[in-house]
Order: sequence, then C-alpha cells, then structure tokens
Amino acid sequence: MIENLGGAPAPADDPPESVVALVDSASRTERALVGRWIAEGGLAADLGVHAPVTQLDLDAGAVAGRLTGRTDDPLVVPVRVLWLPPERDGVRRVTFGDLALLTNPRRPNRLAQRRLVSRSPDRHIVLTGAPARLSELRANHPEAAALHHTGSTEPFARAVVRAAVVALERAERTVIGDRYKVPRLVAEEIMDSPDFLRRLERIADETGTDPQEVARRAEKALNELVAAQSRTVSDLFTQAMRPVHASTWNVDCDESGLAALRDLNRRYPLVFLPSHRSYVDAFVLGDVLARNDFPPNHVVGGANLRFWPMGPIARRTGTIFIRRSFAGDPVYPAVVEEYFGYLLARRFNLEWYFEGGRTRTGKLRPPRYGLLNYLAAAVRRGRVTDALLVPVSITYERLNELGAIADEQVGGRKKPEGLAWLARYIRNQQHSAGHVYVRFGDPLSARDRLATHGDPLTEPPITIPLHRTDAGAPRAELDTLSDQLGERERRAVQRLAFDVAVGINAVTPITANALVTLALLGVHDRALTRAEVCEVLNPVLDYIEKRDLPRGEIAKLRDEQSLAVVLEQLSLAKVVTVYRGGVEPVYSIEPGAHLEAAFYRNSAVHWFVDRAILELAILAAVEAAPDEPAAGAIGPDTDALDIGWAEAYRLRDLLKFEFFFPDRTEFADRITAEMLLVDPAWRTRPRNTLGSEILTGLTDTGFMMAHRVLRSFFDAQLVVAERLAAREPTADIDRKQFIAECVSVGTQMLLQKRLHSTESVSTELFGSALQLAANHGLVEAADPGSEKSVAALADARAEFAERLRTIGIRISRAAALDPSNRTAGRTR
Repeated sequence: MIENLGGAPAPADDPPESVVALVDSASRTERALVGRWIAEGGLAADLGVHAPVTQLDLDAGAVAGRLTGRTDDPLVVPVRVLWLPPERDGVRRVTFGDLALLTNPRRPNRLAQRRLVSRSPDRHIVLTGAPARLSELRANHPEAAALHHTGSTEPFARAVVRAAVVALERAERTVIGDRYKVPRLVAEEIMDSPDFLRRLERIADETGTDPQEVARRAEKALNELVAAQSRTVSDLFTQAMRPVHASTWNVDCDESGLAALRDLNRRYPLVFLPSHRSYVDAFVLGDVLARNDFPPNHVVGGANLRFWPMGPIARRTGTIFIRRSFAGDPVYPAVVEEYFGYLLARRFNLEWYFEGGRTRTGKLRPPRYGLLNYLAAAVRRGRVTDALLVPVSITYERLNELGAIADEQVGGRKKPEGLAWLARYIRNQQHSAGHVYVRFGDPLSARDRLATHGDPLTEPPITIPLHRTDAGAPRAELDTLSDQLGERERRAVQRLAFDVAVGINAVTPITANALVTLALLGVHDRALTRAEVCEVLNPVLDYIEKRDLPRGEIAKLRDEQSLAVVLEQLSLAKVVTVYRGGVEPVYSIEPGAHLEAAFYRNSAVHWFVDRAILELAILAAVEAAPDEPAAGAIGPDTDALDIGWAEAYRLRDLLKFEFFFPDRTEFADRITAEMLLVDPAWRTRPRNTLGSEILTGLTDTGFMMAHRVLRSFFDAQLVVAERLAAREPTADIDRKQFIAECVSVGTQMLLQKRLHSTESVSTELFGSALQLAANHGLVEAADPGSEKSVAALADARAEFAERLRTIGIRISRAAALDPSNRTAGRTR
C-alpha cells in the first residue's frame, strides 16, 4: 500500500495481531466473493498471516470512522474483485462485440456479475494489494496523520484510500500487463498535497486574491487537465483506429532496444519525444508501445483536437490538453507544473511533440522549451530521481495530408479541426502509403544534463551559499546570482532539447521516396528516364553505404523495375508526373508539387548537409586559389585551406536555425571525414594548392549535393534579406505581415527565375530566415535620432543580401558540376 515498501507482508518475528481488509467493491456480488474468499483462507494464504480479519469498505468515511482512531497496529490490506474480458487468441481485451451485451466486461453490471460467477468462473480474480501496518501508513503521511490529533480524521483517511487504490492498481497490472497502467484519484491527491496547498497560499498572498478563490481555480484547472484514462476506451479506440492505419501503412519498428527501455521504465519515468510529421504519430507510436507491453503514455496535446467526440475519447486514452496561452494567470502554470511532477514521481510515462506542431518542411523544426521546463523543475526540486528522455523518429514513406501542409506554406489558412475534418482525414487514409519507420534513440538522463545548470564541460555550476540570506547579502547581489542561475538553467534546457533533436536525427532512416525526390528536385524540372534516375542515385547509394547511414528499403532503387514501382506510387500521390508518349516513360516533379516533394526529401536531408557544406567550402577555396583566379581571389599568398574552413564555419552559422549542428570541434571532425571520402590523400597536398585536383575528386564521386540540399534554404534567406534591405532602417517590422510580404515577393522572384523552385517560397523557411536575421541584429529598427546607427543597419542588411547572392552563384556552380546536369548541358 505504500510506494516504498514493495508489498512485503509483516515479518515473521513481528506478526500482526489483527488484519483490516479494505474491500473495494461496487456490488453485493463483489462483497460476497471477497467475504467467501477470506472465509476460505484466501487472505491468510496470500499473506502468510493468521489473525482475525475485519472487513471495511474502501471509503474515506468508513476508514475515518473505524480505522484511523485505532490504538493497535493492524496489518491493512486492500482487496478487490478483478473482472476480466473473455480470452481471444490468448489476449483479454474489450471488443465492440462485448459492448453489444450492454455491459463493460471490465466493470460488468450486477446481473452480468452473477451470470459470470456461475458460468465463467475464470472471468474474475480476488486481488490483494501490497499490505502495510497502520503505523507505516501514518509514518508515510505524517502531515495528514497529525491532523487526527486536532480532531480531523478525513485527510488521513483519504490518504489511506489513495494508497490502497494505488496498491490495487499495481496488483492488477501484474495480471493484465503494464499497458493498462492508469492513474486514479489524481486531482484529489494533488489538492490534498500540503506542499501544493502552501504554494497556492503563496500565490494568494502575492496576488492579493482570496485563498478559497485560488483553490477553486486550481481545482478547476486540474479537472480540465487530468487525463481520466479508461482501459475500456483505450481498448476500443485502439481497435477502431488500428484498421484505419493498418490499411495505410506497414509499420516497421526496430524493437531491439525496447526490452532495455522497458527495464529502465521499472525504475524511471520515460518521456517519449517523437518527431511530428502527421496527426497519426501518436496512434502509430501508441500501437507500437502497446504491442510491447508498455504502459500508456500521457500524451500532451493541443487544444485544437479537443472537439467532440475526439476530445472526450482522447482524454480517456491519456491525452492532456493544455491551454495554448495562460499569460497573466499564476494559478494555471502552477497546476501544470504540479501535475507534471505528480505523473513523473509516480512513474507515469509522458509523450509530447517538442517541435510544437507538425513540420511543414519534412525536417525537424526548432524545439519548444515550455514543457521541458516543467520536467526540469520536477527533477531539480527532487520530485523525481530522474526522467529518461527517449528521442523517437517516426518517418513515413508517403503522407496523405501533404497537400494541406503545402498549401499552408504559401500562405493558405489551416483548416480547423472538427467532425468534417475528421471524416476527410479517415477517408484519405484509405490509400496505401507504404512503410512508416519507428526508431528509438538512446535515452537521455534529464538529471545528468541538468545537474550543472549549463555546459558541464566548460562551466562550473553557480551556487548561492546557504549561509547567505536576504539579511546577510545585498539584494542586488542575490538578484544577480539568481539571474545567472536562471540563465544557466535556460541554457541547460535548451541543450537538452538540442540533444533530443540530434538523437531523433541520428536514428531517422533514409527512405526510398526521400532519395527519389532528392534526385528529381536536383535536375530543375527536367524529366528523367528510369535509367537516368538510377544513374543519379547509384553514387548516392554508394555514399550512404560507405557511411553506414540508417536506411529503409533503398537498395531496391538500384533495380529499374523496383524503382519503377516507387515512381508509380509517387505518381499516384500526385508528387511525380509521368509522360508515356515517347520511346520510354520519363519522370519529373508534378507541376505545383515541389513543396510536397521537398517534404519527402527533407526527412533525410540532414544526412547530406555536411557534404553540401564541404562542396561550397571547396568552391570558395578554389575561387580564391592562385592557379584559378576569379572574382574574389585574394592573391598568391592565399591559404586555400583556411579560406575553405572559414567558409564552412560561415555556412554553419547561416544554417544554424535550420539544422542541429554540433560544436565547432565536432563539426570540424565531421567535415574532415567528408573530405576524406572525397580525397583520402588531401592532407598530403600543399595547403595553398587546393585546386583542380580537389575539384576533380569531388566530381569523381559522381554526385553533388549543395544544390539538392541547401538551395531552397539559401533562396528563402535571400528573399528575407532583400526585403529587409528594401525597408527603411527606422521602420518596425511586424513578423506576420513581413512573412506574408516575403511570400508575395518570393512568388514574383520565382516567376522572374531569380529563385530556383517553389519549395523556396515557404512561410516556414521565411520564418527561420527572419530568426537568423534577428540573430545577426538585422531586424530591430535603428534609432531614428542616430544617423550612424541608421547607416550601419542599412549597410549590414545590404551586405547580408549580397553575401547570400554570392552563395547562390556558388550553388549554381555546384549544380553545373553535377554529372546529371553536365550530361544534359544544363546549369541553373
């Protein structure tokens, strides 16, 4: 009954003189079953204790009246009847057919109970939870027990009831499996927590609000938040949704690490943090975990999915709906933090999509830190020993919802979720979409990464000496220490989020569709035969094998017949168009479908970014090399290697809001490894003669990546840079209006052939580019009263735009060097 006891009966050298059975029953049949079982010695056999047994209802009133005031020390044992669904194919699970009998097999009505007892005695078990002495219960709930001396027995009675329910739930899971782990009496326990009540009192004092009003708002928020999970609803919802997705995707899950993860889950709560590409991510992951007997996750969801009937169903399957905004309300965030701490302390697993929403481009979005801050607070305050963050990659060969995502990228409005939306969604899932790959990264210890409030390798922790108090230290000094501590904590959470993103990318497989779209997007609307697609892909496949990158079923792309199947499937999805009127079919990206194609490509684009940066760095070095004078060459003493490295670091900086780069040392190691793949002997060449031989080695690999991987991002940055340069430096910028302007002007630049493809005209890419510009100090308006600052900002914006034009020219040169484009005599 007590979490830290482990359920052992009383030691033989101190046997209890009496036993109190707390009977959790809802009918006469259940009470009779428990009474008969006790009379026949079932309790004595279970506990190995022979003592008089008193039966009490598991009710706070009964416990307060007949247990809490006792002066002896009985052994307290919770007991209930567990009803089981009928067994089908070795599994006991509720089905819709069971509900045709108008009763829940897990909670049968009185008539059904009597019938089951006589006809199906295997459908019920009398279950006992872990016992505890009354003295142990008092010791584990000292504040509630202390109130007994003031005449208030109700708080301690409620604590005993909650402990009994928890013990019975744990006992049930030994029978029905961990996948049915659900919390009970959550709101009641939180509202009885002395620490939480004290926090509410502080909020009342600080805001000048009536304490009862604060408590009422907290209780209302809890009732809104708490996921009232139901095993029956979980069973039925899984059965209803599984056919919808089973006909759409073939789930490919690497289960090799799940056994170790399940073992860790017996000691720590797990926080699953998946990539977010589709509305079905939670269903796919939930099904995988349920099949491997993990308890259900509490999934943090957006309020946009709270509509009927999805909202009530989702809450009963473990979804926590959190308000989008609660600024100015100190009660709500306190409740959310307390609820998170409660779930983690009791080892309930959590799941949320830390990107804050579905990716619109196919690659990971920048993380949001809000929920990670709540987790960090629970760890730092000792609510939980540790929590393990599990990066999860969910990657789809094809997605049926890409059309709507692409429309949003060019300024279209997101359609609100509702019944009509749900009907359309289910209808769209009737088309086969190939594989969905589920991969789990190495779990990350939140405690280890948060312990120093910063980078453990470079920064010592900040500590506020315990002997210094407000009276013993200046207020300003304490405020400074607090601010420093807060900044370290923020950086630690950001680093933790970064590590999760890296963990997701590290296990994300390269899919067949990602490579096919990579090939077709790189030839600028030129149609290719199947043989030409194979010619483009074969050196890339060799590169993937050399690096031993995670991959799906991509080996089939070497075979023209298997490749034809992939291309035809993309044609059915209206991503690829096929012309069959000539000698043989030729394939190209469907007009207007470049954003959809880029979505597939971008699911794997992070694997090729280092190679793309290397290509542009080599081109920068070659342009400046003395044996190849060109615009920008800086003379015979130029060190080409230094130029190349400087360019690589500049490109890394320009792309830091698009990709998750390691620190400079690791980044340099990765670029070096890429260089060794291009030219294993490059280290023996003179530093200032990196020229045609290096360029030859690059093109001899058979492919170029810069134009395929980076062009859309730099083109989007160019649109933002030019719009900033055209702005009056003293004018404020409204983000929403500015991005809408970029969409309009970007479309014009596309028509003028100043941009390469429609994939560059994307609100998501423009948003990241604007964030980059802000990071470079190019967004905030200059002081109108300072001519110097106005001129400096105008010059900086113009320089930024010119820098991006130079990169665009260099990317065009990389495209011209690509064998697939050189064969056709094409450049940009």
